[in-house]
Order: sequence, then C-alpha cells, then structure tokens
Amino acid sequence: MVSSARITIVSKNAGVLNTVCDEILNLAQIKGIAAKGPIPFPTKKIKVKTRKSPCGDGSETFEHWEMRIHKRMLEIPGDEAVLRQLMRVCVPDTVRVRITLIEN
Repeated sequence: MVSSARITIVSKNAGVLNTVCDEILNLAQIKGIAAKGPIPFPTKKIKVKTRKSPCGDGSETFEHWEMRIHKRMLEIPGDEAVLRQLMRVCVPDTVRVRITLIEN
C-alpha cells in the first residue's frame, strides 16, 4: 500500500515549472486531497567561461555563460485515482518530472 507520492520537478525555465506545479496543486484541490508544497530547492547555477577568439590571437577576452536549473518538490497522499490523473497532466518537453512512491 502506497502512502504518499513525492513529485520532483526540474526545469531551466522557472515560469514553466511553476505552471506545472500549479496544475498538480489544482488537481489535488479538485480531488479534495491536501498536498504539501511546492518546496523550492536552491537554484543550481552552471557557469561556463569561453575564450572569444578561437585562434588565440589578440587580447584575452572571454565570454561568460550561465544556465540556471530550478527544482521544486510536491508531496501528495497516494490515492490511486489522483495518481492516474497526475499521469495525464500536460508537461512540456523542457520539464523533467520524477514520481517516487513512498510506503510507510
């Protein structure tokens, strides 16, 4: 018997991530289930520094690139009907969703 489902959502775009979280929370609210979250995790910042000149001539000028990865976590009680509806939520290609079932 599954007691709860832990949903981890990861994306580079925070706006899209928040809309997916809102859809899941609305689904839980419609079904009358108390959901915990979204719990925001610290944003990962991946920084890359590259040299502008490919041949190495000229002044030493660099470009700085940064990618931010946002992560949220939700916890929903493990009702089978809600988990089936959760699988039908429209998720964009840029968002990664991981569902972990937890037994108590």
